[in-house]
Amino acid sequence: MEWWDSLLLDEKESDGKEIGITYDSPIKEGSVTKLIEHPTQLRCPTDPMEPTLVPVFLTKKEMKKLRRQNRRETWKEKQEKIRLGLEPPPAPKVRISNLMRVLGVEAVQDPTKMEQHVRKEMAKRLKSHVDANASRKLTPEQRKEKKAQKMEEDVTLGVHVSVYRIDDLTNQSKKFKVDTNAKQLTLTGCLLLYRDCNLVVVEGGPKQQKKYKRLMLNRIKWDEDNVKDKEGIRNKCVLVWEGTVKERAFSELKFKLVQTEEQAREFLKKYGVENYWDLALSGSVLEAVIDT
Repeated sequence: MEWWDSLLLDEKESDGKEIGITYDSPIKEGSVTKLIEHPTQLRCPTDPMEPTLVPVFLTKKEMKKLRRQNRRETWKEKQEKIRLGLEPPPAPKVRISNLMRVLGVEAVQDPTKMEQHVRKEMAKRLKSHVDANASRKLTPEQRKEKKAQKMEEDVTLGVHVSVYRIDDLTNQSKKFKVDTNAKQLTLTGCLLLYRDCNLVVVEGGPKQQKKYKRLMLNRIKWDEDNVKDKEGIRNKCVLVWEGTVKERAFSELKFKLVQTEEQAREFLKKYGVENYWDLALSGSVLEAVIDT
């Protein structure tokens, strides 16, 4: 008898203290049934719940080769159907250059009629080609939506933030570029205008930040503007800080003109990002001290 059979046997008292099972213990008739109990299969903790499929990434050369192979297989299937008579053979593609070679005797007998026929076929092929392109062409609304989807990025894992400091932003052309490019890239943030320290804060995805950083630091020629003509100091844009935060602080791109440093700090404090102003202002003061 094994220990797992104890549920089927009656228990007896042994010496009045312990409950024991002897070999002559009667069997519990009610515990014996026709059902078969199968143990529950437990999953090994090291086994994954679902099989992990590793995606296969192809190079451009491999993609072109695969495309050629697929097109060749399709062409072979079509040729086989034509040989078996399942599909009619395609009509010869006649052009003005191969008119005599394809039509032969017919072109010699009535060349004017054959030329008109060939030109009609050419126009028909061109029309079908243009119609096929037009059917695949996106509408203006679809193009706009596609462009917006391309610009938008997933920021659920973190929002990338960049803080720029500009000495002078009175040039309307450069101000327009800063504002328009941020809106085109669907960036949020603020543009804080102060006499000696203009702050630009933008929030978005990594690709958007990369394009906007190239605009601010390379494409726009800030040194063309003289901040102080007498001293000959050139205007410049400095990247104060860039990093990742948990969520956006601004819902859109906001403009704010302030007269004092306290107003600037109070405005950013409403959004919980007053530290951006502290970083920008401290850097501006430090550069002014070094220049003097």
